[in-house]
Amino acid sequence: MPEHRLLLPCLALLAALAGCSSHPRRSEAPLAAGTPRADAANAVLFRAIALVGTPYRYGGNTPQGGFDCSGLVGYVFLDAAGVALPRTSSDMSDLHARKIDREALQAGDLVFFAEGRHVSHVGIYVGEQRFVHAPNSGGTVRLDRLDGAWWSEHFVYGKRVLDQLADTARVIGSR
Repeated sequence: MPEHRLLLPCLALLAALAGCSSHPRRSEAPLAAGTPRADAANAVLFRAIALVGTPYRYGGNTPQGGFDCSGLVGYVFLDAAGVALPRTSSDMSDLHARKIDREALQAGDLVFFAEGRHVSHVGIYVGEQRFVHAPNSGGTVRLDRLDGAWWSEHFVYGKRVLDQLADTARVIGSR
């Protein structure tokens, strides 16, 4: 199957990106290995990369049926990290999670894009200016670059939803 041919190169790319990820700018602490957020981010990235090549389908939210952008993100976060997200990219953008500037993005952050005034697309940041997403009808889940012409022009912000997981784990672990 074609998706299996893509799996090995995608996993190799993910390993390379994880090993040489850029240092966060500003006062962002890098992901520390062994922390709940780092473990969740790694699980999210491996799951997302494994889905590269899955067909796009409007309203889709499973590997068997295909994905739209928010269906992909919701599936990956629930399957890999146990985090349930709203169904649409617009609703995901309304989450009470910290907004992240492009320069401070870290692996596992959500990246949001808008045409006009409303968020209309979401993906998962991988590192090194790359993100995984389900872009459009007739396409497949793929890796793209944030500094690509359309993506750079329409990027609005990132959100770090895995911070909430880390905070929850810390509270549960402190009892």
